[in-house]
Amino acid sequence: MISGSGLDWAGMMRAGLRELRLHPDQFWALTPAELALMLGIGTLAPRMTRSRLADLAARYPDASGSSGGMATAQKGDEGDGDV
Repeated sequence: MISGSGLDWAGMMRAGLRELRLHPDQFWALTPAELALMLGIGTLAPRMTRSRLADLAARYPDASGSSGGMATAQKGDEGDGDV
């Protein structure tokens, strides 16, 4: 779908509109990567394993002091009455 001279729009339109039978508005709402995935073309992301998750967590750590809006309770902290 991508050549040295850019995207093959005619080929992509044929694949999306003819092979996948998408409506034009559905086709134009897709990114080229989404279309490639639907057609089974290209590389897929590696499976999410524990080691891959650990690698991603190391590369993209949570911001310090941020709990993502969720309370973090330690064992034994539940219901101690302190506010």
